[in-house]
Amino acid sequence: MAAEGKTIDALSQFELTHAFGPIGAAVNFTQSNAHMLAACVVIVALMAWGMAPRAVVPGRFQALAETFYEFVENLVAGQVGHEGRRYFPFVFALFMFVLFGNVIGLLPFAFTYTSHIAVTFGLAFLVFLVTTVVALALHGKKFFGYFFPEGAPLWLAPIIVPVEVVSYLSRPISLSVRLFANMVAGHVLLKVFATFVVLLGGLGFIGPVVALLPLSVNVLLVGFELLVAFLQAYVFAILTSIYLHDAVHLH
Repeated sequence: MAAEGKTIDALSQFELTHAFGPIGAAVNFTQSNAHMLAACVVIVALMAWGMAPRAVVPGRFQALAETFYEFVENLVAGQVGHEGRRYFPFVFALFMFVLFGNVIGLLPFAFTYTSHIAVTFGLAFLVFLVTTVVALALHGKKFFGYFFPEGAPLWLAPIIVPVEVVSYLSRPISLSVRLFANMVAGHVLLKVFATFVVLLGGLGFIGPVVALLPLSVNVLLVGFELLVAFLQAYVFAILTSIYLHDAVHLH
């Protein structure tokens, strides 16, 4: 992240370019796709390598893998209940994919694929489809009773039903925008302050001294972004679990 001339171009970091040269261009394979693939490889390697020893006293990688596993398992069980354990692999895959996408994007020259609304909406729409299919499979026609609470006065149906339908259909939008907006905002701030460092550093003798302030802010922002990366993955996973709870229990 550097200054382009004397201006701050904080949005160029989100532009898509083809990866792997002519081959990538031929199939429209971008750096976003490459980082998704890299994240999947890292996740699979971590879980396979970490759990391979099956030691009673776990090593570092086994402890890390077990921590991720237990964290998401407890999250799903706490939100959905005992019957929700069957959906654990789905929620775990989402959590890890979002988390590693957020974290990998903080590495130098890396790309944050969760900063694109197309990616986050695709994940959110997948959650929407899965939870809807689960609800229909478990409850059949009773699922539609979700949009009109039992015991509510019938004359309120013209008001309650449209509100509940709009609220239900807006789930993928709110879920995707929350993740996308947080990732974009954080990376824009990082680039803005990084550009300040470059611009101020070129002001002569006093420049490097003045540039220490935005540099310090940027270091703090990196730490903050690491926290946000985890929190956004957690929020995505817990909202998915809440939606699954609604699908399983219809309330």
